[in-house]
Amino acid sequence: MPKLTHKTLPNGLTVLLREVHSAPVITWWLAYRVGSRNEPTGLTGISHWVEHMMFKGTERFPAGALDREIDRAGGQWNAFTSMDATKYFETLPADKIDIAMQAEADRMTQALFDADETESERMVIISERQGAENQPTFWLGEAVRGAAFRVHGYHHEIIGDETDLRTLTRDDLVRHYRQHYSPANAAVIAVGAFDTEDMLATIGELYGAIASDGAPDLFSRPEPAQMGERRVVVERPGKTAFFELCHRVPAARHDDWMKLQVLNTILSGSGGASDNKTSRLYQALVKTEIAASVGAWLTPTVDPYLYSIIVTMREGRSPDEAEAVLLDEIARLRADGVSETEMTRARKQTRAAFAYRTESVTEQAYWLAQSFILGDVNWFDQYAERLMRVTAEDVRAVAERYLVARNRVVGILHPIDAEGEAAPA
Repeated sequence: MPKLTHKTLPNGLTVLLREVHSAPVITWWLAYRVGSRNEPTGLTGISHWVEHMMFKGTERFPAGALDREIDRAGGQWNAFTSMDATKYFETLPADKIDIAMQAEADRMTQALFDADETESERMVIISERQGAENQPTFWLGEAVRGAAFRVHGYHHEIIGDETDLRTLTRDDLVRHYRQHYSPANAAVIAVGAFDTEDMLATIGELYGAIASDGAPDLFSRPEPAQMGERRVVVERPGKTAFFELCHRVPAARHDDWMKLQVLNTILSGSGGASDNKTSRLYQALVKTEIAASVGAWLTPTVDPYLYSIIVTMREGRSPDEAEAVLLDEIARLRADGVSETEMTRARKQTRAAFAYRTESVTEQAYWLAQSFILGDVNWFDQYAERLMRVTAEDVRAVAERYLVARNRVVGILHPIDAEGEAAPA
């Protein structure tokens, strides 16, 4: 892998550059260390809303101007908010990357937050949340996270609670923006066909003079230890039952996280969904026709989060059946561990899946940005090496340590009809 250049400007801005000349393109990312985990009750959803407002223009780049410029250049751009971060990116022909670099430098300090645009966006975001609520799994996920995290900001959805979305003010948004959109709380990342020294000089010119008062104090409250299993039951209109089994697990920088990633591949497959028919959970739940599908997810996060297994039940089968099978599979893993054949396959599958997801310069920059957010700029580059060091005993040990009842959150979604009666099995 080409060398990673890591610099910090005097104003605190982190710079991560990887020169890659495989194609005449460059991707430019700007990542801020602020996401839904940093939102107290009353301000939930504010990071996502501020992200939306960055597309409403500055004096230099009025609303719609960048859409037209980037489209004419044959590029793409977007942004997204996560639990831990807000990220913006542009991928452009190499000779057009100045558009992105200038635009993000401008948006760091000059966003307008027009009052009418702010109110218009309120309804857009509320509609976005209401659209998500049409999916029964949204309600299940929200209930499970709320049960798992009673103090920490991971307890609410990234989009926020509708109550807060209706009461947040323009002043709240501007205050959040001014507090968090500063060089000392951000990183710029470029991957692609550029000269590193020239790129560093341009970054210094565009970003070096942006004032900074240092890194902000990020709101974050540690979650107390869980003292026993927690359960939630949700009833929503529909015809399908769902079952979710979660366990509290460490943050991505913890030594055990990669061991859990291999464990996840053994249980659910390297893609995190039910298309891997050799995985243990597919064999136990889908092949036996208890479930229509099963997937599991381990998310790299700044703070301890959840390892989640979600089962879509077949008609006529109950979540209780899925729970019994899952607990049996976990007990077997804890007691018997895994074979070397499974380990070899899991390591190869996990490495191949990660390599496939990081082929493009855009995805490589995304993972460098995520590494910055996690607090270790080498996290992405060391992924494969750490993965290949995981042993069968490591997998058994993390199963023994984390897949236990006191760490568990169980969620069940029962379908009901329009009148609130249980849907027929």
